[in-house]
Amino acid sequence: MSNRLTDANSPYLLQHADNPVDWYPWGPEALALAERLDRPILLSIGYAACHWCHVMAHESFENEAIAETMNRLFVCVKVDREERPDLDRIYQTAHQVLTNRPGGWPLTVALTPGGHAPIFAGTYFPPEPRHGMPGFAELLERIAAHYRDNHGSMADHEAAFRRALGNLNPVAGAASSVDADAALRAALETLKQQFDPAHGGFGDAPKFPHPTQLELLLHLGAGEGERADLARAMLVKTLQRMHRGGLFDQLTGGFFRYSVDRAWRIPHFEKMLYDNAQLLGLYADAGKLTGNPEFERAAGWTADWVMSDMQQDHGGYAATLDADSEGHEGRYYVWSETDLRAVLSAPEYEALEAHFGLYGEPNFEGYWHFNIAEVETAEDVEIDQAARARDLAAALAKLRTLRAERVPPALDDKILTAWNGLMIRGMARAGRQMGNPALLESARRAADFVHAHLFVDGRLRVSFRDGRSSLAGYLDDYAFLAEGLLELLQAGWRARDFQLLSACCDALLTHFEDNENGGFFLTAHDHEALLYRPKTGADDAIPAANAAAVRVLHRLGMLLGESRYITAAERTVALFSADLARNPSVFAALLLAAAESTQDSVHVVLRGSRESLADWGAQIQKARLSTCQVFPIPRDAGDLPPALAARAAVAGSTVGYVCRGFQCSPPVATIEELLALLTQPAQSS
Repeated sequence: MSNRLTDANSPYLLQHADNPVDWYPWGPEALALAERLDRPILLSIGYAACHWCHVMAHESFENEAIAETMNRLFVCVKVDREERPDLDRIYQTAHQVLTNRPGGWPLTVALTPGGHAPIFAGTYFPPEPRHGMPGFAELLERIAAHYRDNHGSMADHEAAFRRALGNLNPVAGAASSVDADAALRAALETLKQQFDPAHGGFGDAPKFPHPTQLELLLHLGAGEGERADLARAMLVKTLQRMHRGGLFDQLTGGFFRYSVDRAWRIPHFEKMLYDNAQLLGLYADAGKLTGNPEFERAAGWTADWVMSDMQQDHGGYAATLDADSEGHEGRYYVWSETDLRAVLSAPEYEALEAHFGLYGEPNFEGYWHFNIAEVETAEDVEIDQAARARDLAAALAKLRTLRAERVPPALDDKILTAWNGLMIRGMARAGRQMGNPALLESARRAADFVHAHLFVDGRLRVSFRDGRSSLAGYLDDYAFLAEGLLELLQAGWRARDFQLLSACCDALLTHFEDNENGGFFLTAHDHEALLYRPKTGADDAIPAANAAAVRVLHRLGMLLGESRYITAAERTVALFSADLARNPSVFAALLLAAAESTQDSVHVVLRGSRESLADWGAQIQKARLSTCQVFPIPRDAGDLPPALAARAAVAGSTVGYVCRGFQCSPPVATIEELLALLTQPAQSS
């Protein structure tokens, strides 16, 4: 039996195409049917790599009796949250309003058929009563009865819920400026209180990486004084423990989603493109800041894994790797002692045992999941370390080969514009920091794919798979892609990248900006009407798209002298100023963008031959952390905007322009003079 998901392009929806549930995708057909039948909508939101989504599907959605109840009482709608972040954001927020606690996936929401307001919201439910939760079929009967019994008040309920959600969006008020330094101090104090001094990271289990908060520590740690020392210490501890623990795949690289324990030992085994995109650039920058080669190795391994396992032949990056294989979470990644001894020599096993601390009881359901041991044993100290290193390398090589023969976790191979933007930025950032051209080429291939297949008739699409692009782009798509392209342009100027970057930034103002209050909505002005139109500045697993918009508009506005971009960025910071003052660590990405936008930005424009530009760029990169933007534009580059064309090349030589705010230096003819200008305080320029 198949349902109406058989023509979907989303791997998650296709996972449910053979359920006995009469699933519809979100769209006019399902919404009109619910209204015509006066039957509530049962909305189920998840994603292909979600473990508990798989569990609920097997227990309930494949159950004929439960499916009959669902089909009889509801119009059932299935949504891939990665393709529809608008619906996910709206109904995750609704869940929090109704239950006073955060949601998750699978998200289960019952909606009124006309106004699509939630009358119930929850997450996973078992098929039978268990652990204080009702059985799913019983719960459905109760929800349907509640709708029937309160039918007359549903219109008032819808209106009240719309008002409640609409009030969550910030509006322009009296506060319009941000004391960035005070907010940074407050954010650091909050993170200090939440910091786990034993294991790094923030809070207790389950423990997530929180890349935007680590970015804030990286920014603060680049300074001097007690505050910088504290930020660096927290950053280094966290990055070391995440990389040495089970959150990191110790065989092939890449980070898992989160740790189920406080010490980063056992992860939830799904791998998300967006986590690795953020951590890739973060580890590369942290390696440059601290001089710690461990961080650069972590970035290199992560990039290698992304290029090997996630980048498709056409250049785009796939979305996720599942947590499960062969029906069990983590099976692809874990090892029994029998497995290990069967393929490793005695010296190889001893080296592996010492490196990963494989003593006592295995750490994951009778198997070992590798974590680098915190200390060596006394016997380890006295052995030939060079021989031990060779044996360890041989053991790891054998295990990589053996693991590659296992049944791999399922790959969600859809290409998401927003997440590709994040990874383009991460690859370009890491490639520049580490001087690795393979990473830059990977980012360029992805950018070319997005331009060719996801930029259609002047607008971005959300997703591409199996030859088809789908859905009109969201704020995340435009803002994250624009940031990725701006980063990529610093690794080498390409007219096509600049043109797409400019189109993205123009679209932010044309289609997403709130002209009345400032800031940017998640959905475009011509998007379908939903329960409400979110406008958020708080970070989630990914940075707030409003923060990305501020950063890219301010940077590009200063580079081009484009006041429209700068004004839009300033209005967004002003809109969220009260939130930044009240809860700065939750708005970490926007706080960093605000701090940058309230200072005179520094950027460098280089003009000359491509060979000399590469040399100058490498010397600037070697001399400084990425505290300024550097744009190497070849002498023969054409079709430049006026501000860049005015910073002209000089025949026969390479020159650089150092710009602080809107004021640029005369052309500088030597790299030594340019570096000297960069190290001078702002007032001397």
